[in-house]
Amino acid sequence: MMIIMSLLFSMMLIWVDFWLISFYLMMMMIIYLMQFNLSGQVSSIFYYFGTDKVSYVMISLSLWVSLLMIMASENLYKNKMFYKLFLLMVLFMLMFLILTFLSLNIFLFYLFFEMSLIPIFFLIMGWGAQPERIMAGIYLMFYTLILSIPMMLVLFYMYMKVYSMDFYFLLQCNYLASYLCLNMVFFVKIPMYLIHLWLPKAHVEAPIAGSMILAGVMLKLGGYGLMRVLKIFLLVNKKFNSIIIIISLLGGAIISIMCLRQSDMKMLIAYSSVSHMGMALAGIMSLSIMGYQGGLMMMLAHGLSSSGMFCLANVIYERSFSRSIYLNKGILNILPNLSLWWFLISSSSMAAPLSLNLMSEINLINSLVIYSRYLMSLIFIMVLFSAVYTLFLYSYTQHGKFDQSGFYFNTLYFREYLLFFLHWVPLNLIFMKLDIFNL
Repeated sequence: MMIIMSLLFSMMLIWVDFWLISFYLMMMMIIYLMQFNLSGQVSSIFYYFGTDKVSYVMISLSLWVSLLMIMASENLYKNKMFYKLFLLMVLFMLMFLILTFLSLNIFLFYLFFEMSLIPIFFLIMGWGAQPERIMAGIYLMFYTLILSIPMMLVLFYMYMKVYSMDFYFLLQCNYLASYLCLNMVFFVKIPMYLIHLWLPKAHVEAPIAGSMILAGVMLKLGGYGLMRVLKIFLLVNKKFNSIIIIISLLGGAIISIMCLRQSDMKMLIAYSSVSHMGMALAGIMSLSIMGYQGGLMMMLAHGLSSSGMFCLANVIYERSFSRSIYLNKGILNILPNLSLWWFLISSSSMAAPLSLNLMSEINLINSLVIYSRYLMSLIFIMVLFSAVYTLFLYSYTQHGKFDQSGFYFNTLYFREYLLFFLHWVPLNLIFMKLDIFNL
């Protein structure tokens, strides 16, 4: 309750100062991190809300990414682009996300899950750059809304059977139709291959803050929802999960190869998100403890590394006004210290040692190979091409001859160094406290 009341109070600070909100969120984050017990039980229960390990990790990620979003959006403040309204949208979205992760009641979870769409829709439509943002916003809304109506019907059907919507009282349901209706909206959100087309559009058209929250937290709603509801369908899981796992891994392999021919930095990072989350989805669908832990780690690691990659692309875009990989060559010649951050965050993204991505991939690969050894070839292609497209992005942007047409090029600000530092440090130091993920 404390965190929700703090957020409501912080909305009054919008009229005081742009940076004060950032500082306030940092204080909230520190207080929240210090007050949780890692016993694995549900704690801090009030009405239909409470936290356990999974929601604790997700809420921490939401607070952290929201704080970094505000830090990355200084241009809105400098150019007076309705920045108070922007801050209000960010805080509303953070509040809906936290309420989603706190919900112990499946109907409240559904309600806040849908409400979190509204602020991101306004962010894309209001602060996106190109006219295509309208199409991207419509894609985002309709992909999610059309597939969430069947979910609502299944929830009402469950309520008729049990007269309760608490996660703990839901009975086993062994109908394939119920399984598809309830989980399809999570497959769209995570996003599973074949129903992922809204994601690259939304990422490319969104402002930097929209891209960060989409990559950092919104995709994780799908994985979180699956972790909560898959236990209801134990018999259907046995028959049907293998199909989802194959689609996810095959799609991840295809998209990894597609990343190699992208010329737009943001598009490449957006497609890499589909590939990474495909592996997380497959791990969760394997229904093993190792798969769940790997999925949770991957969601946290991808949230930080993908958000960091979007920040790096945005820093270049703010200077050269182009997102093309081929036009932004030779950055190593003029901003060598930016190249260091490109290297650190790219290496974390492709699961170099010490990063949380590596720990998560080890868990996920183990769980999937135990599930079926025939998946090894798909996993091999995903891991190999993950390294290949990340190196392609890094080497093409950093090396080569600098394009002389970018005649005006200012150096990095301290704020931007701090932004990269706050992405990279938690990503590479969490390995010292991996028992958080011990479900």
